[in-house]
Amino acid sequence: MKVTVVGAGAVGASCAEYIAIKNFVAEVVLLDIKENFAEGKAMDLMQTSSLNDFDTRIIGSTNDYSKTKNSDIAVITSGIPRKPGMTREELIGINAGIVRDVSKQILQYSPNAILIIVSNPMDTMTYLTHQISDIPKNRIIGMGGALDSARFKYRLAEALECPISDVDGMVIGGHSDTGMIPLTRIATRNSIRVSNFISEERIEQVLNDTKVGGATLTKMLGTSAWYAPGAAVSALVHSISCDKKKIFPCSALLEGEYGLNNLCIGVPVILGRNGIESIVEIDLNDNEKNALKESAEGVVKTNNLLTNLNT
Repeated sequence: MKVTVVGAGAVGASCAEYIAIKNFVAEVVLLDIKENFAEGKAMDLMQTSSLNDFDTRIIGSTNDYSKTKNSDIAVITSGIPRKPGMTREELIGINAGIVRDVSKQILQYSPNAILIIVSNPMDTMTYLTHQISDIPKNRIIGMGGALDSARFKYRLAEALECPISDVDGMVIGGHSDTGMIPLTRIATRNSIRVSNFISEERIEQVLNDTKVGGATLTKMLGTSAWYAPGAAVSALVHSISCDKKKIFPCSALLEGEYGLNNLCIGVPVILGRNGIESIVEIDLNDNEKNALKESAEGVVKTNNLLTNLNT
């Protein structure tokens, strides 16, 4: 297996690191437009290989897409990160052009690649990739729900005062501070609903803390987070590369599922060697259905900005 990560910044480098450490692919190509930046990151990471006991080969490249040829999976992290006070949607003007160009160049050298979109606003960038490419919809995946769900489980474990391995929970909807929907109703601790352990008020706090998880870190760090996003991407790549068929909430193109059409938004999917093997439709109550509809309206509103950008 060969994986390309476009963008050697904090998220891209963390993604490459986690993939390499798990030792399940032969090669990771790290690519960036900044001269020698990806090469330096790759060399630094390779110098950890004997210490971290992995044999994955990591190579860096300054904007030479020919080195990405025949990639099985390509991760697009390119674009400007959020700054404190910025929404993900405010990044659309610059990042749309970057994602469009990167996607086309990746597919020129790897026409059979599965694309994982990380750049924000992620749901709209995933939708844009569908619009500009002519590849099956199962091969374009937006990473957002996996990260949001990890943040949700962190907050649940914090509230429950229990090991995070005891906790299961999922976030669907748009990857935005207002659009994400932590499914608190069906979240569990070792298969027991969390409502058996903590109050409704504490659950509501978990929900709200999850929704602003990215903004909280951006305010603290002065830029977007990178460890958890990188780990989330590596989990998706692992499931695809090893045909694990694990369920993750990802931004997928919907064509009638959940009563939605012609947009990409976070829903549970099974990830395997073909990318999105299937979309899983779970039973939502009326409040959750309404929240998903409202979230979808927000995503569509952002998608409509693409027309004004001539993308």
